[in-house]
Amino acid sequence: MALLRVDSSIRHDGSVSRELTGAVERAWRAAGPGGDVVHRDLAADPRLTGAWPQRSSVAAALADEVLAADAVVVGAPMYNFGIPAVVKSWIDLLIVDPRFDPRRTPPGTALDGVPVVLAVACGGGYGAGSPREGWDHATPYLRRIFADLFGADVTLLVAELTAAADDPALAELRHLAERS
Repeated sequence: MALLRVDSSIRHDGSVSRELTGAVERAWRAAGPGGDVVHRDLAADPRLTGAWPQRSSVAAALADEVLAADAVVVGAPMYNFGIPAVVKSWIDLLIVDPRFDPRRTPPGTALDGVPVVLAVACGGGYGAGSPREGWDHATPYLRRIFADLFGADVTLLVAELTAAADDPALAELRHLAERS
């Protein structure tokens, strides 16, 4: 059994999404399913941030990596109310591959039943009743792609108010950040 750990935060030190994917990896190892952990750091992959001529071969290699995994954890900090550009590029490249392309593979079948943990870190609060309710465009997008389009068995892990420790405007919400 293999776990594919996908990180995308441009921060290494102090990255909450990396902490979350690390926690999932540690739990995976502790549960003892055995096998390897493959780590893909999207923020460190120049193929995802620039142009290159072999787009389909890169897409096939990334798709192979996902399809070889028994489980996947995707760390995605919310940047400016959405997902990081490297996560979007990675998803776009997966969809270029015919095994993930909804025009060639029936929606809901590419990762049918594969456990996928979406580890989302948000600097602010976007839940029901908050001033920014509805501004989280990362979580619904990721859920739609992995659950509805790819058919994965999605578990959502969200840490909100991660900026409360550093942002004076959020100081009164630090207790909620710690709980999240």
